Amino acid sequence: MGTDSTDKSWHGIKQSVFSASAEPDAPMVAVKIPAAWGQGAANALAAILPGVERLDIALAAQAWIGPIATRGATAAIRPALGAELHALLAARRGAPGPAIWRNQQTGVPEFIFNLDGFFTQVGDFDANALGEAVQLAVIALTLGRPGAHRLSLGFTDLNLMLARLGLEYDSAAARDVAVLLTGFIGVHADLASASLLARGAAPGYAITAAELPDGSVVDRIIPGLHAATRAAQAGALAMQTRRHETLLGFPDCPAVEALLGAGTRDFAPAFSPMDESGGLSLWASHRLAALGLSAEAALAQTLAGAMIFPAPKPAAHAAMHDALAPMVAQMPARPAAPMPARRAANRELLPARRTGYTQKASVGGHKLFLSTGEYANGRLGEIFIALHKEGSAFRGLMDAFAIAVSLGLQHGVGLEEYVEAFTFTRFGPAGSVEGDPAVAAATSMIDYVFRNLAVNYLGQTNLAPATPEPADSVGDGAADRAPLLPLDLPMPAPRERRRGLKLVSNA
Repeated sequence: MGTDSTDKSWHGIKQSVFSASAEPDAPMVAVKIPAAWGQGAANALAAILPGVERLDIALAAQAWIGPIATRGATAAIRPALGAELHALLAARRGAPGPAIWRNQQTGVPEFIFNLDGFFTQVGDFDANALGEAVQLAVIALTLGRPGAHRLSLGFTDLNLMLARLGLEYDSAAARDVAVLLTGFIGVHADLASASLLARGAAPGYAITAAELPDGSVVDRIIPGLHAATRAAQAGALAMQTRRHETLLGFPDCPAVEALLGAGTRDFAPAFSPMDESGGLSLWASHRLAALGLSAEAALAQTLAGAMIFPAPKPAAHAAMHDALAPMVAQMPARPAAPMPARRAANRELLPARRTGYTQKASVGGHKLFLSTGEYANGRLGEIFIALHKEGSAFRGLMDAFAIAVSLGLQHGVGLEEYVEAFTFTRFGPAGSVEGDPAVAAATSMIDYVFRNLAVNYLGQTNLAPATPEPADSVGDGAADRAPLLPLDLPMPAPRERRRGLKLVSNA
């Protein structure tokens, strides 16, 4: 890239050209980015600016920064605006949404901050730098989209920040830090928006005070953050009105978050300490550092049963969402509620060696074998129904039915209820029963099965006799399709409309 003064932030950073693509099946493009950013960032830039054969991060940034810096110079706003935006991106501290990169004038202007970029080399969180970056972003988005009355400023990789601070994601302290951090970003956005309103560019929207958590806990984690937020909030309230209606949001910009190097999106937790290559992820490494453990010591404790990387509880993500939602205008969908705990099944297993019987019978000329399994006290616990020459679909349905009945019996469903439900079910094959003297006829195979079980396990020999009826069907042949003669009354069976005419006389 060139040597323009606004681009000096990129000088001295080793660059590499990656062959990248936005999607696995998309054409490959050449992407020049800092070598340390890696392949993922190259793919992300290709997704942000699709359809470009060669990309250079510095030139791509200048394409959207240049017009903003020009407008700022014309309005005498922040003379070094362009250089500051380049520096913010080169440090991977923040970047705008794809629409700004493409110079599109649609949608809500967006900006995302990478929280990890605001930690100093000694591990302290630089809140002042974040406040300056927020105000810079508000000015840049306003100059880029002067007509927009809504902005969406959010952060990414909260999980990594919490790991660096030694906090469990699903702890109350972690939620307090996230809420106070969001409030800090919000009040600095208010200050910038209010200063832009002073130029008479908008009617103004009232600034209200967001409810902040108690600072006693957060001050022990990030000293001075609570006091700085309160001071900035007082300054914003004194200005009373701001240019924009809303300022905070969590944009749906996964490519921008990947470009900034985020391991997890917005305020989401991480569920695995491993990265895509199978190594220890960045957040896991920082957690070990916060705990004062080496990788070897962590492995030893893990083998001893310690939970070095406890998985967040299922409701932790939703709890974080609920904590931030009152302060943020644009929120992602609330994480789904965890599934309710599975009710313990009171299944009484059958003994490994069990008694029972096998009954061979024929229903309407169709053979079946009914086998039973019993508990030690003789109570019925399972049934099997084997068919002789039926189709595979019918056999499969009968097998599944037998399994379902067996599971019900083992979970305490009484045989009486099955007998009540399934006797007198009517479908073919049906008719007289051969091979079982206890049952003379059945209206279906299932009717036969439960008549047999009722006799042998319940002693019910007084069930009403089965009266098989012809199967209800579309019709029984040519006779049913014959037309009615005048004055004939229809027979109560066929459903098919009679079509042809019947010859009465050929005289």
